[in-house]
Amino acid sequence: MTRLDGHNTESVSRRPDVEGPEMLLLEPREVPLGGVRGIQVHRLLPQRALPMVGAWCFFDRFDEEALMRVLPHPHTGLQTVTWPLVGHIRHRDSVGSDVTLRPGELNLMTSGRGVSHSEFSIGETAGPLEGLQFWVALPPEAAAGDAAFETHADLPVFVDGALRATVFLGELGGVRSPATTHTPIVGADARLSDAASATIPLLPGFEYAIAVLSGALRMGDALLTSGPMLYLGLGRDHVAVHAEGDARFILLGGEPFAEDLIMWWNFVGRSHDDIVSARDDWEAQAGRFGHVEGHAGARIPAPPLPNVRLTPRRRRRPRTV
Repeated sequence: MTRLDGHNTESVSRRPDVEGPEMLLLEPREVPLGGVRGIQVHRLLPQRALPMVGAWCFFDRFDEEALMRVLPHPHTGLQTVTWPLVGHIRHRDSVGSDVTLRPGELNLMTSGRGVSHSEFSIGETAGPLEGLQFWVALPPEAAAGDAAFETHADLPVFVDGALRATVFLGELGGVRSPATTHTPIVGADARLSDAASATIPLLPGFEYAIAVLSGALRMGDALLTSGPMLYLGLGRDHVAVHAEGDARFILLGGEPFAEDLIMWWNFVGRSHDDIVSARDDWEAQAGRFGHVEGHAGARIPAPPLPNVRLTPRRRRRPRTV
């Protein structure tokens, strides 16, 4: 998807009464996506207090009666991870892909040095549309490489008692997604029903975050409901969770990303000049971003750059045990 927002704001609170080295509760903010005919989304990453979780650098949730009409737009330095919950989305890109994505299926687009794509909901009338969009920052070699696209309709499930977690990216408890990754990472869509409890295996070298999609989830003295994201920090080998009724939640994790990055509009780069070059090339319709068929040349123009030199948003260093 394409970003139209400006600066980030967030609410942060410490939860010292909960098991583990650290917890931060991070509230989403409402931002527009896709232009005049776009939709409103709830943005959980990036935040001033927490730009990234592992290589996860962007996390949007959309849920409204709306038509998604996101015209061709560019990306650099990242992977887009699209995970629909309700409704169907048509994805077209400059690699030549044209696919319809359904709930339970994964679209993964690797931008490399440059790619462009569009996303449209299926149908001509507004209807239920709910889903998640993530970005994963690429390490230097992959960020300078070729664009690619893959879709996965059959994803593995980690099962432990009443817990069932679809692993859409990376690995959880020995269960690995077939999707291509470039850093140690995990993304899983988990369900816990009938007021059950479970223990989720974690890696102490990963930092993690949990966002509830529906229901409520208790972790120690903390009760997490739909809306905010709970950051769990580093140093855990497990987290114990208890569903208040039925709960569905997203688990994100990964090794802390080694570099500070600049994120501006739809670009991830290492320097101000990286961003300027990408914007100039998109506006000039340079070959690095290719062409998305089916839109008669319509595309989303890049916003003007701010009158300051862009600098990396410094990563906060998560605390360990």
